[in-house]
Amino acid sequence: MNPIKRHEIFRRLQEANPHPTTELEYTSPFELLAAVLLSAQATDVSVNAATRKLFPVANTPAAIHALGVDGLIPYIQTIGLFRAKARHLIETCRLLVEQYDGEVPRTREALEALPGVGRKTANVVLNTAFGEPTIAVDTHIFRVANRTGIGPGKTPLDVELKLLRHVPEPFKRDAHHWMILLGRYVCKARKPECAACPISDLCDYKRKTPDPLAEVA
Repeated sequence: MNPIKRHEIFRRLQEANPHPTTELEYTSPFELLAAVLLSAQATDVSVNAATRKLFPVANTPAAIHALGVDGLIPYIQTIGLFRAKARHLIETCRLLVEQYDGEVPRTREALEALPGVGRKTANVVLNTAFGEPTIAVDTHIFRVANRTGIGPGKTPLDVELKLLRHVPEPFKRDAHHWMILLGRYVCKARKPECAACPISDLCDYKRKTPDPLAEVA
């Protein structure tokens, strides 16, 4: 993979989707933080279903903290690991109220100090809520980066640092959204849909899946 290929890959992804964003539903930095915290090992669909019930009732750190763990659980119990996530979210809300006047901090260090918030969650918030050119590496991005050759690495941090180094600057802010969507809907884990992929001819993946229509023809 070379710089010319990488630039063309992201140019095409941008052309197809000029304004990508997360599929989590939110209206404020705090709602985004809460949704991302709840999304670990869960689908965006399941998180959105829960927050559509939760946020109309409580969508600030103070309001959710007032629910307490037992009051929060009924809203999120359809999400995996909901008990641990409830504890983390309530404690995060307490810290936001006590240390940040109910506002979401805008530094990685402060975000990662919150319960249940790791590097990936911090990157999502910094990027999506505050416009920072960070890259949050989830399972989709890890797979796409390695399979295509855009930014191969053995760990999520390796991939993140490779992408930060190699993604052309004009595309860096939106890169992780494009890669997530590509991995979720096209470059799937078990059966990538190479025939439908807009960057298939630029990709390093050797075992490209055939076009079923071509086989019929």
